[in-house]
Amino acid sequence: MNGGSADETGHRPPGDDQGRRVLVAGLGNIFAGDDGFGVEAVQRLARRPLPPGVETADIGVRGVHLAYQLLDGYDALVLVDAVGKDAPAGTVFVIEPDPRELASDLDAHGFDPASVLELARTLGTTIPRVLLVGCVPAVIDQGPGLSPTVERAVEEAVRLIPTFLASTRQEEDAWSPASF
Repeated sequence: MNGGSADETGHRPPGDDQGRRVLVAGLGNIFAGDDGFGVEAVQRLARRPLPPGVETADIGVRGVHLAYQLLDGYDALVLVDAVGKDAPAGTVFVIEPDPRELASDLDAHGFDPASVLELARTLGTTIPRVLLVGCVPAVIDQGPGLSPTVERAVEEAVRLIPTFLASTRQEEDAWSPASF
């Protein structure tokens, strides 16, 4: 934990004396080609300076781990993942999905983020604002390694996320936690 006042379970409530906190979570299966986009992007992002209060986590396919990590108290959650959309492979996008609809967008690697967020809520945390930084995969296949198209998209996402977080942070209303 990164300081702040914690309750008897060791979990820090959102919005305590440490200011706003954001978790950037990389999702995906590194052994399924471009499905490893989110994991690779977050690993690279973790090696760069980030705005205050921003933490990264390589979640991979461990959805329950994400639910428990959210108990540490965050004001926003940024999911980074390969997501099939009607766009060319390698397209990077940022959306604010309804957490209940994440199941239809993100299920390429065997867990349903909407269920993970519901588990976190059941465990006693407020569900944060959820943003999705997605990339349209070129190849979802058995075997490690990203396609050249998605490899370039990783660099774009790594440049985009800190800029997006810094600019969004200035919009006070945009940081109120969402619930469902």
